[in-house]
Amino acid sequence: MTQHWFIDHLWLVPLLPFLGFLAVGLLGQHLSLRAASGLATGAIGASALLGWGAAADYFLHFAGQTLTPWQTEWIRFSPDLPGHVGVLADDISMLLVLVVTNISLVIHVYSQGYMAGDPGYRRFFAFLNLFTGSMLGLVLSMSLVQMFVFWELVGLSSFLLIGYYWEKPSAVAACKKAFIVTRFADLGFLLGLMALSYHARGLDFTHLTSETTLRELARETLPFLGLGVLPVSAILVFCGAAGKSAMFPLHIWLPDAMEGPTPVSALIHAATMVVAGVYLVARLFPVFAASATAMNTVMAIGAFTALFAAVIATTQFDIKRVLAFSTLSQLGYMMLALGVASWEHPLGFTASMFHLTTHACFKALLFLGAGSVIHAVHTNDLREMGGLRRALPITHATFLIACLAIAGLPPLSGFFSKDEILAAAWSSGHPGIFFVALFVAGLTAFYMFRLYFMAFWGRPAVRGGHHSKVHESPRNMTGALVALAIPTVVLGFLPFGHWVHRGELTHTGLNWPIAITATLLALAGIGLAFVLYFRANPLPQRLSFAFGPIYRIVYRKFAVDEVYLFLTHRVIFRGIATPFNWFDRHCVDGAMDWTALASRRLGRWLRATVNGHLQTYLLWMPGGVFLLVFVAAARDAFWLKLLAGLALGAVGAAFAWQLMLQLTRKKEVLKQIERD
Repeated sequence: MTQHWFIDHLWLVPLLPFLGFLAVGLLGQHLSLRAASGLATGAIGASALLGWGAAADYFLHFAGQTLTPWQTEWIRFSPDLPGHVGVLADDISMLLVLVVTNISLVIHVYSQGYMAGDPGYRRFFAFLNLFTGSMLGLVLSMSLVQMFVFWELVGLSSFLLIGYYWEKPSAVAACKKAFIVTRFADLGFLLGLMALSYHARGLDFTHLTSETTLRELARETLPFLGLGVLPVSAILVFCGAAGKSAMFPLHIWLPDAMEGPTPVSALIHAATMVVAGVYLVARLFPVFAASATAMNTVMAIGAFTALFAAVIATTQFDIKRVLAFSTLSQLGYMMLALGVASWEHPLGFTASMFHLTTHACFKALLFLGAGSVIHAVHTNDLREMGGLRRALPITHATFLIACLAIAGLPPLSGFFSKDEILAAAWSSGHPGIFFVALFVAGLTAFYMFRLYFMAFWGRPAVRGGHHSKVHESPRNMTGALVALAIPTVVLGFLPFGHWVHRGELTHTGLNWPIAITATLLALAGIGLAFVLYFRANPLPQRLSFAFGPIYRIVYRKFAVDEVYLFLTHRVIFRGIATPFNWFDRHCVDGAMDWTALASRRLGRWLRATVNGHLQTYLLWMPGGVFLLVFVAAARDAFWLKLLAGLALGAVGAAFAWQLMLQLTRKKEVLKQIERD
């Protein structure tokens, strides 16, 4: 084994899940259920081991460097624009390799118990492998075109997993919704990719983010708009990131994606797929940082999404939808952190990657804990839960740890990463963004402990929700919960900023005033949730009645879905598609129909001239002679010549046609006589 064998063979990390997908997908019917799940889980386990080896090798020997242990030219778009594929190893790619492989491994183990007895068991594990391989290919891509290919593969595999229960109309609608919304977003990504590659004359990330390239791009303008290439390209690329990370207003697909199995929710919508957009912005951080317009766009949309989703989460009763809106809010937090960062104040970059890592652990733990609850009580409705802490002790303990972490209470990991984001927002000189982030922190503590108290304390508000047969989940499910609870507790103590950062490290410790303020606000949120939901009482109903229409509009998620339906059905379908449909049917198709009708009528007229009388055909001859004389007499009248020529041509064609028909009929008569 060479000195840096793991780094040199980093390409095996995404390859192994793809091989697992092919093996389980093609040979699944010949494998037992245990063998199929074991093969898929083994492929992810081997990939995780290689990822750990490569990460240890990188951070011990190459920290801060950018490596390309393998690359080759895949396609050449023009003489000076090659498209490379390969493996890119740096701090954030190695970080994401660890996050994706380890979270995916835990979820594979959990799924062996959760999906037991499902008729599509083998298919499910094949799709999990396909998704994990696509995501690993994305984070290790060395060029924009390579990332775009894996970006679309991630979209395809998420479509398959969200629509796993294909017999359910709601699941089919959800996967189509996710696919369509992200395709519109990816159009922006593709346009931004083309603009960047054309003006930068390269697609590799090392080339795109170099100082020389950025200086050249800063001088370039788009010829048809006169706008700068950098801000326009960065915002277009951000459209793709906003779609994949479900930023407002492209967030509508994520809550509906909860129709997939709970392990899918944990894998795609907590730890991996939805952070792909955050990773894309972080990967092109120098490009975004070179444009104040692009950074302000990222910051504003991230802050609004964080607040918007947190407010909605306070009113939902489906346990998975509460977690879905929580994911939206936390993704907004990460985008907000990237948006407030700059080369002069790079703390937001580190804070965003730190929160991405901690969020992956505690949000996957929350989703898997919710899956354990659903597995026990067979309902998603929080109003049909309650008092589950005794029946599900391990699920309860691990779920409480995750709730404390996402609420930002010390000494759990979420406390440290949230403090980094708040400190970055404060030091960036955007006090409004800081107070929005601080308020969202308090809301997060409230709605998460609202969920916790409704599920594990009190009594079910709806009769029949809780019954005596509830019991703890199997060991492979509870073992996965414990495995995720450990990093949720300890990750905050790691010196994260020394490993992952841009520019000079400017912050290495807690900002105590901000940390104390945020902790007190989180405790206030938990206290409010305790008063309202620890025991069954009429206060929540009274509050919802008091807020009246405000509560109803928030509960309906601000009617954003209804607005989209109005725009698509009334504006696009009726206002735009219907007139085009009329034009297509009556003008385009109508012209073809008229041509066919005219041909039929002309043919009917010509057919009537075929009467079998030779004297009728000979009448055409004087007519032709007359036309020739007429043309000869009208030498100077061009239009008369043209008219006469057309008429003569028509007469000649008719005569030739009639003569040919007569000859054909004569031959047929002679043949019939010979037969007789």
